Amino acid sequence: MKIEFTSATEAKAIIAFVGQTDGQAVLSPPSQKLDRACKSRLSKAIAAAKFNGAAGKVLSVHAPNDALDVVVLVGVGDLAKVDGAVLERAAAAGAKALLTSGVETACVALSGWKKLATAQNAARIGFGAALAAYRFDTYRTQLKAEQKPSLKTFEVDVAEGADVWAAHQAVVDGVSFARDLVNEPANVLHPEEFAKRLKELKSLGVEVEVLGEAQMAALGMHSLLGVGLGSARESQLVVMKWQGGGDEAPLALVGKGVCFDTGGISLKPSGGMEDMKGDMGGAAAVAGAMRALAGRKAKANVVGLVGLVENMPDGLAQRPGDIVTSMSGQTIEILNTDAEGRLVLCDVMTYAQEKHAPKAMIDLATLTGAIIISLGHEFAGLFSNSDDLSAKISKAGTAAEEPVWRFPLTPAYNKLMDSNVADMKNVQRSGGGAGAGSITAAQFLQRFVKDGVEWAHIDIAGTAWKPGNDDPREPSWGTGYGVRLLNRLVADSFES
Repeated sequence: MKIEFTSATEAKAIIAFVGQTDGQAVLSPPSQKLDRACKSRLSKAIAAAKFNGAAGKVLSVHAPNDALDVVVLVGVGDLAKVDGAVLERAAAAGAKALLTSGVETACVALSGWKKLATAQNAARIGFGAALAAYRFDTYRTQLKAEQKPSLKTFEVDVAEGADVWAAHQAVVDGVSFARDLVNEPANVLHPEEFAKRLKELKSLGVEVEVLGEAQMAALGMHSLLGVGLGSARESQLVVMKWQGGGDEAPLALVGKGVCFDTGGISLKPSGGMEDMKGDMGGAAAVAGAMRALAGRKAKANVVGLVGLVENMPDGLAQRPGDIVTSMSGQTIEILNTDAEGRLVLCDVMTYAQEKHAPKAMIDLATLTGAIIISLGHEFAGLFSNSDDLSAKISKAGTAAEEPVWRFPLTPAYNKLMDSNVADMKNVQRSGGGAGAGSITAAQFLQRFVKDGVEWAHIDIAGTAWKPGNDDPREPSWGTGYGVRLLNRLVADSFES
């Protein structure tokens, strides 16, 4: 869907905003003007439908005058509290309402709304609509005409929005890229295909290097390689480098990329296993962020590293009880082969620090089911050795509406990962059921962080995909979570 900004529109479908005061609907200034042009048919429809203007509520009014086919009224709640974030969500709701309606062009009525009809707000409206328009229909061959998206052009009646739109479009592209990766089936998106798609970022100026199993073995990355032993697909390490900030040390972004996770020899139950095609959500977020940063030419140095593997149970697969040596030289006793993400991340984190000497390092991973028990699907879990970095991530997450919640890291949790036969074990106990599963997973990762390196781990198991979604900007499965957060973090704290 194309986003445009104009001072004059010929669209026959209009999206207009309605506020709320004391539980009653109140037309916004642009909506009041539109209502007059429709001879009060909008206000009459509001009264007849008992539409109260609550945030996210939608009311469609068809043929309100001779020039218009439909007006979609979207609630924004208290008019005094409306800001860019509220408008973004409202525009997404309006776009969703029209997406398969048969309408090809729609325009948002914003012009004339004092203090709100700005270029930035116009761009945020376009941003919300673009995110809402995302579809993954690649493999749907039997869609009926009425099921296919018809909305091709989405306008905002503030022409100045075009001046700031490019940066927002870059983020939309990054989010869509991440969503596509998460939504792809694992028989298509195996590690080598994932790496191939990341090479496409070269066209945006990203340096891309791919390491195969022989190169990783030479580096001693036997923790990562152990996870992929049971797969017919070769494991990959992809390094994406964006150099937009001079000679300063980069920010390192590390992503878990388990393209499919059966659990290995510690086989998962069959119910819900199909969702494990999304166990590369951390890698998708890093890839999407790199695309967004390159697309908007961010003035920062960022290196994105993703470990891409499949965790499969064949005759060569890693077994419970095995001991592997990581790139750092530390040894790991494998008690459960389904705790594989941390085994991938620890070697990629070591590589990131030794080869790129980052000023800070952040890893993202669909790491533990325990984080869903703690936070559901609303927040990602944040773990860090730095109060300053945590504060920056939390602030960026709130601003980007991809929130995080910080958890503790202490020696009491760390000692739970000690092993009697190796430097550490990969889970607390082989039978499962131990508490603090998300925290101990983070404590495991922290053992691979060098002294003096600011580090944060973001567990996105509950946010990378969602079984259902009431946010109109997000689809009902792969969300692309992390792209907006990381882009905002770089913009606020790492750009020169």
